[in-house]
Amino acid sequence: MTEKDIVYSSSIKYDGVFLFSDFYEFCYNWIMSEVEPTVFNEKNYSEKIIGNKKVVEIEWEIDKKLTDYFKYQIKVKMKVTIEKKSEIKHGGRKIRVDNGNVSVGVKSSLIKDYEDKFEGSALLKIWRSVYEKWIIQSKVEQLEGKVIGDSDEFLNQAKAYLGLEGKK
Repeated sequence: MTEKDIVYSSSIKYDGVFLFSDFYEFCYNWIMSEVEPTVFNEKNYSEKIIGNKKVVEIEWEIDKKLTDYFKYQIKVKMKVTIEKKSEIKHGGRKIRVDNGNVSVGVKSSLIKDYEDKFEGSALLKIWRSVYEKWIIQSKVEQLEGKVIGDSDEFLNQAKAYLGLEGKK
């Protein structure tokens, strides 16, 4: 059976002025260029008007094959509440921006034997546990580090974009 180990879970929050469409595009482009996913799935995108606020909820599921045996999955959940539109001067011109809050959560997993190659018999299952524990233990640790690094870098880039460098 495919084994999925959660190796990273973190989130950020931001209150202030931002441009939602640019933030969405920045996050999407960063994932596509830096992670280079095998599969990108936008599982949910919903917009609701609640009173005078606009609430946007987004869920992404990103899969990346690392080897024939390993892949990782990053789940991103964003919730954006836009309370009002404002105008600010930027570079000598006025631009319309959103005023509200953003929360971004990331949960990442390293998935082993994602094609169920070791599921044929009890002997294969025993061999799989020996294989993971004694033969490829350092590879597992190395790949967990890659998953953690990519996930953490995504949140750091989102924070930097929103002007939150160094806050978690």
